[in-house]
This record gives sequence, structure tokens and C-alpha cells, in this order.
Amino acid sequence: MAIVVQKYGGTSVAGPEEIKRVARRVVQTAEAGNEVCVVVSAMGDSTDRLIDLARQVSADPHPREQDMLLTAGERISMALLSMAIIDLGREAVSFTGSQAGIVTDTSHGKARIVEMRRGRVHEALEEGKIAIVAGFQGVSTARDVTTLGRGGSDTTAVALAGALEADVCEIYTDVDGVYTADPRIAPTARKRHAISYEEMLELSANGARVLQLRSVEYARNHGVKLHVRSSFKPDEGTWILKEEDVLEQAIISGIAHDTGEAKVTILGVPDVPGVAGRVFRPLADIGVNVDMIVQNSSAEGRTDITFTVPQDDLPRAEPALGELAKTIGAAGFTCDDEIAKISVIGAGMKSHPGVAAEIFEAIAEAGINIEIISTSSIRVSCVVREAEAHRAVNVVHERLRLAEDVLYEPLIP
Repeated sequence: MAIVVQKYGGTSVAGPEEIKRVARRVVQTAEAGNEVCVVVSAMGDSTDRLIDLARQVSADPHPREQDMLLTAGERISMALLSMAIIDLGREAVSFTGSQAGIVTDTSHGKARIVEMRRGRVHEALEEGKIAIVAGFQGVSTARDVTTLGRGGSDTTAVALAGALEADVCEIYTDVDGVYTADPRIAPTARKRHAISYEEMLELSANGARVLQLRSVEYARNHGVKLHVRSSFKPDEGTWILKEEDVLEQAIISGIAHDTGEAKVTILGVPDVPGVAGRVFRPLADIGVNVDMIVQNSSAEGRTDITFTVPQDDLPRAEPALGELAKTIGAAGFTCDDEIAKISVIGAGMKSHPGVAAEIFEAIAEAGINIEIISTSSIRVSCVVREAEAHRAVNVVHERLRLAEDVLYEPLIP
């Protein structure tokens, strides 16, 4: 008997009829001879509405109390789904994150899982019951309710799959798999049958919103097989596997784009040893994540340092940047939030030279200026104007022939 963990996102449980549809699918999986554990998100945009409600009563909601509030959304979903399954004649029992044994650190809003105590969920499965778990939440080592951040239900599902030694973790969402680009902006984007953990990590980190980054990290570290599928279709989706288990390795797996970053330039930085550490340490201390970094060549003993940060971090970063510029004797700083990052990801780039050249030529021929470039062994990223992001994705997608089934043959004739 296989153990299957299924996760259903907010659009999948948006209303009573959607919840009944999910219940039928869960029961069908159980009747096929599987032990089933289900993780659910809050209904539709419930979390956004709760955040808005909190801000109506408090200009700066207390993190602990906001976590207590936000976990209510998933608790509603889990109870309703459990009721719907029971009405279909199957035994089901719902658990909050703390009841399911999800223990986190003490950070509110973006807590990390530190321990999984699978006891109650495992017992329910052994008794033949379907276990329904509220996603996105846990209990801290200080015994406070915590939330895992946006997309945290993915991490809940993967963590449970690891703890239960599940055969597969199925992520049901409003898309039917991982595509070579966002199909909403690239009409010729094609669904991939399978990609590696490393490729999915890069896609998630660079703007693809199919899976939360931490859920993919957890899956890779614990060997959890992922299957991204549509809640509304029975079709097979995309498998996320170890690289050696991906039978048909594409040169390029996909293109991700991210319009949620800002570019910061610190002007006239003294070009002396140790200055980079002095620039980035204050940002690290306040939890601002720095992504792409470029240091210009020195002129008359001074240089400019340019880097990207999440737009959401700018309000915290700007005061620190102002103080930093004074401390190191820089000429000042500028911030630009009208940028986008385009990232091309593929394990095949390690053995196929010329991909980067194709990317840059395609963007140049479209008359789009590249402001920053960053690479890894399986990724090429560049920053362009936000207004050019969709066009850049499409011209690169076309140049790399991602609408076709390009697997082993070189891109360069």
C-alpha cells in the first residue's frame, strides 16, 4: 500500500463546490488502495483578506498575533474538506499544524521547520483514515503558533511526505505542471514531463511561482518525489526528481521572470580592501537578501557597486543604505524598482556551450538593454527594464526553440 501526500492550493478549495470536487479526488485516491494525507491552503484569497483586516485594526500588526489570525484560514479549509470526505463515506480527521507535529523555530511570518513529529498523522493513516492537515503553519519551540511564509503549504506537504516516507507528494494547483515559461505571457510555452531538483530550485528562486523555494530544498534534502498537477484535470503533470532519474534531460528546462526586485547602486565607493564586506554586512544584519552583484571598474580610486534586492525589502534597506553611504565615505546611493530579472535554467547548459551567447544575442536583436548579468553552472540571469520583461521572455523562448522538444542536439549548428 502506497502512502500519498496531496496538497491543494487556495484556488482548489476556493468554495463549497471546489471543496467537494477535491473530496471526490481524495476519496478516489484512497479507494485505489493508498494511504492518503492531504494538506490544504486557505480558501481562495482568505489569507489576503485576513492581512487586510489586521491592517484595518493595527498599522503595524504584532507578528505573533498576526500569525494566530492567519492560521484561521487553513483551519477552515481542513475542517470543511474533512466534512466533505466523511459525507462520501470515508473516515477522515483534520489536524492543525501543531497537532500534526510540525515544530518550527520562533520566527513569526517566515518560520522554518526544525522537527517533524508524525505521530498523530501516522496513527490516523494506520487506522485507515484520511488525514487532513492545515498547511502554512506549525508550532514554535516556544509553543507559539507560527506561519511558514507565502507558499508555506507546499513546505508543509513536502515535510509530511518526508516524515511519513511517502511514495509521492502531489502538489495540486491551478496550473497543470512546470512550463518552459509562464504560459500567460509566452503562448508557445510547453509543459515539461520531468525536471531535476536543482533546476526547480533555480526556477523557484528566480521568479517561477509553481513551488515555494523552501519546499523544493526540503524535497531534495529528504529525497521526496514531487508531482505538480492540475486540480481541475486528471492529466499527468511535471515530476521533480533527482537529476539521474530524469530520463530525457533537456538542454534548457525553462525561463523564469521576476518583477519583484529592485536595483540599488552605491555611488563613488572608495576602492579599498574590505569595502564589499562593509557594504553588505549591515544589509545582512537587518535580513535584506542581496541577489545579483556587480562592481564596476575603479576610476580614480572609487567605484560603483550595484546589486538587486526584493522590492519588499526596500523600506527597511533605504535607511541602512543612507547610513552606510556616510560610514564608508560613498557619494550616495540610488534605487530603481522598475526592473525585471530574466533567468534561463537548464542542466544541459553544463555540457552545451553557446547558450549564453544565444540568449544575449536574442535580447540585443530585440533592442532590449541588459543592465546586469549573473550566471551559475545551470543558470543565466540578466536584468532588463520591467516594461521589456514579457518581450524578453518571448524572444529568448523563441531563440532557444523551447516550443519544440529540444533535448540532446546542440542549439548551435
